[in-house]
Amino acid sequence: MAEVATNGSEVLAAPAAVPAAAVFTGLKVQVTVPAGRAEEAVAFYKAAFAAEEVSRSTHPKRKGDGEEAALLCAELKVGAATLVVCDQAGDDVPAVGKEGAAASGLVLRLETDDVNTAVAQAATAGAALQGEVTEDCCGLGATLVDPFGITWVLGSSTSAKKCA
Repeated sequence: MAEVATNGSEVLAAPAAVPAAAVFTGLKVQVTVPAGRAEEAVAFYKAAFAAEEVSRSTHPKRKGDGEEAALLCAELKVGAATLVVCDQAGDDVPAVGKEGAAASGLVLRLETDDVNTAVAQAATAGAALQGEVTEDCCGLGATLVDPFGITWVLGSSTSAKKCA
């Protein structure tokens, strides 16, 4: 029952606090290629689209050609756009051209300063979290699949600074 003010009008309870919405700082297209082909893909994008390599991360325990650590991901600039080319390191993200791959291996990487809030917001809207929010050398990250079958990776907007 609502309180009644001395002037006879109802006094309504204050509305429940609404959590702040996540603020996104960037959108990067990530292409995951079959295991062992990331270097080939980077070379192709450089040759085909004059892509400039901005940064790369390697896997110290996996070896590529010779004794160099295998490429995990390379961030490329194609004009004003950013393309992240990644080697398929596990089954959590499908590779381009792999049979049954959702959205043909295309992964949209969305960067934010608050991964946990962004994951909660996306899940509330209907996205399915794949695994858990994890932390590695690049910061927090999580993989979700939206209701349309598109894979999204939500990552810390500081990840490029940590991984460079």
